Formats: sequence, structure tokens, C-alpha cells
Amino acid sequence: MSELRQRSGVPKDAPKSSTNQNRNDEAQHTSGGISILDIFRVVLTLAVVSCGLSYYLTETTTWGYNPWFTNWPQLVAYVPGQKGPVNLTPSELTLYDGTNPETPIYVAINGTIFDVSANPRMYGPGGGYHFFAGRDATRAFVTGCFAEDLTDDLSGVEEMFIPIDEPEELEKLSSGERKKQREQDLRNARKKVDKAIAHWVGFFGKHKKYFEVGKVIKSEEDADEMKGKRELCETARKQRPKREKAKSA
Repeated sequence: MSELRQRSGVPKDAPKSSTNQNRNDEAQHTSGGISILDIFRVVLTLAVVSCGLSYYLTETTTWGYNPWFTNWPQLVAYVPGQKGPVNLTPSELTLYDGTNPETPIYVAINGTIFDVSANPRMYGPGGGYHFFAGRDATRAFVTGCFAEDLTDDLSGVEEMFIPIDEPEELEKLSSGERKKQREQDLRNARKKVDKAIAHWVGFFGKHKKYFEVGKVIKSEEDADEMKGKRELCETARKQRPKREKAKSA
């Protein structure tokens, strides 16, 4: 019996180190060839390659995607205890036109202030768009009249999107039809004005170099100055479309 036990088991006089080595070899053989470290290396390599290819094609490491939480200057501006968002009156805003190198350059669109200090060649003194700095020139962004419309006063600006009627076509309409047509034209025109403003707010808000810093705060005196209706500039008048004639059945 003792002889059978010795044959079926490990010999009593077998070295323990040899037995442990055999067990380790078996464990390595059965554990597989991929570890967590290998997976991490593969993911890291793919991420680096993706960022490099993205920068080559889009000049960003995120394939052109620029979410708000990646904008470090904007995040710092809103951290508690920091300077925080700024609220400026129109007169205070004029101090941020780039003429003072110790202050940032601000541009405002529809009451929202954006820091464009990253592009002083464009918005600083001597830049092609310096006239936008230190003011809210929403009207000029809509009309394209940079000399006449450097203001946020949008009164009457929707007129540039209202079609021009031929006199003989107007005569065919009753007073009720004319009123209805006018109301519809105004609704459509105001939507186009809102769309144009939203485009520029989005342009500055999503730009990888610019970021929102605060709002323009108006006093009652500032509001009184905007009363009345401004005339369309020549460029805006020339952009007005002609109404298409209704097709006869």
C-alpha cells in the first residue's frame, strides 16, 4: 500500500522548489496573455494617435469640438472667490477696447460680453475689426453697416428682411390683405433677425479662443436713448429682397 501511495502522489523526497516552479508555470500558462496593463497601453496609444490626427486635420485635439468645460479661462472666471462674471454699463464697456494693454479686449453681442483678447491683431488698435471692441454693435452684425450701425439699437432693423412690393401688385390687394401680409412679413423678418444674432453669439461663444465673461447692464437713461426707429443704412436697404410674384393657376 505504501508503495502505491508513493507512485500515485508526489515523491516524498522531491524538492519543494521544483514543485512550486511547476505550479507557477501552470498558473502562467492558464492565466491568458492579455493583462489590464496591456489594455491601458492600447487605449493610451489610440488616444494619442487620435489627438495627433485631429490636430493635423482640424488644428484642435478634440476634432473641432469645444465644449464649455474645456475653456479654462471661462471656468476660472466663474470659480467662487475669483473675479467672476462682469456686469458693465455701455460707458464702462468702452474702457475695454484694447487701447489699454493692461485690460482685456471685450466685444458684446446682444448684451453678452466676450473676451477676444486672444486676437489683438484683429480687435486691438489698428486691427481690421477694432471698431467692434469696447461696445455692443449687434445692429452692425445684422446689417453689415460697420460705419453707421455700431450700436445695439435694433429698432427697425427687421425692415431689411421685408420684401419690396411692386406698386401694381399692392393695388391688387385689399386693405385687410395688405395688413395681413405686413404682419406675416414682420414675423418672418424678426425670425431672421433673431437667427442672425444667434449666429454671431454662437460664433463667439463656441470659438476656441474667445469666451463669455458677463453682461451689459443698461440704465434707464441708456434705454431712453434707444426710443424711436432708426433708418436702415444703405447697405441694408440694398439687401432687401423683392417679393416674388404669385404664380397664376
